[in-house]
Amino acid sequence: MSEIKLAFKKPAPDGPPSACCAQPSVDISGPRLPQPWLAGFVNSPAGPVPRISTVLDRGDQWGRFKCRVSSYRDDYTVPPGLYAAGDPDGGSEVVASANYKFSFDMLRRQLKGINAWVLVLDTKGINVWCAAGKGSFSTGELINRITSANLKELVGHRRIVLPQLGAPGVSAHEVKRATGFRVHYGPVRASDLPDYLGAGLAATKKMRTVGFTFMDRLVLTPMEIIPMMKKYPLYALFILAAFGLEPSGILFRDAFRGGFPFLLLGLVPVLSGAFLTPLLLPYIPFRSFAVKGWIMGAASLYLSMRFIPWRSAARTNGLLLAACWLFFPMASSYIALQFTGSTPFTGMSGVKKELKTAIPVYLASVLISAALLVLYKLALWRFLI
Repeated sequence: MSEIKLAFKKPAPDGPPSACCAQPSVDISGPRLPQPWLAGFVNSPAGPVPRISTVLDRGDQWGRFKCRVSSYRDDYTVPPGLYAAGDPDGGSEVVASANYKFSFDMLRRQLKGINAWVLVLDTKGINVWCAAGKGSFSTGELINRITSANLKELVGHRRIVLPQLGAPGVSAHEVKRATGFRVHYGPVRASDLPDYLGAGLAATKKMRTVGFTFMDRLVLTPMEIIPMMKKYPLYALFILAAFGLEPSGILFRDAFRGGFPFLLLGLVPVLSGAFLTPLLLPYIPFRSFAVKGWIMGAASLYLSMRFIPWRSAARTNGLLLAACWLFFPMASSYIALQFTGSTPFTGMSGVKKELKTAIPVYLASVLISAALLVLYKLALWRFLI
């Protein structure tokens, strides 16, 4: 990427005396992502502050899409620091966000027509909710950013608005003691922020309610499917090698003919665990994600096996059928269990308890399934099934 540099005008003679010589509040030079979301600078008593655009362009929308479907999200960040939306002054509110650009974009587009200061915390490119749980959207980081941005010089009040989902990571009384700023927890959704600010920092019950609708779950499924599909080639290689292996060597014709049904079945746990389970989450019995995933995996396997083009011997072989019913529903269960971190109603203690029970079961199912496959091959070589 080419180096991005933005120039700002020298302040008028009657402007803040420190604005012409102070350093910008954010380091925005250097080889970074393209920054069309910057629209010059605002001069302030604390120095020049980058002004952000409140309109998302095609590049922002494309980045949003890539975050949903790839690992692009791992490096999708903005420099932490202080920004300005509109033309804020000493009475404007200060709102905080994460430096994950997706979160930052969702905030800034809601600030259209609003004059506000935006304090971006260094969350290592993680969204607010996850960063609060992992310790990067934290009390110490917030105190550090309030201090380094010279907010006391910038605004006459002592208020800062945080996303409600950032509350687990921030101790409000410690922030008040260290900086003098009182923390106000804003709404769950950025879309409610204009009404929240317009009501004088008063939140309704709806603003405080965390939803998890069908569409909320649907948009998360690509990031569940794609990591699993990256592991699929290893599974396919194992299956082809297992079915192609003969005493005389590996026969590629046998590898494909014998392994093809299992290549198709390998996609079933991905579909059931990473797609169907999230979509149907409220309607599947039991609270455990592992059990929910197993139920969907077993149902999907039953339906799939009716349409798989089996070889006649494999269709009726008890060893292969036992391996299928043991392995694939468990694989679906394992994949569904990964979705716990994307939901608003799981706790760390509950997840650890579920993992403690489920992981030994997963390992046992893999080992037993592999043993059944080995027994099938040995029987095939000996009896020419």
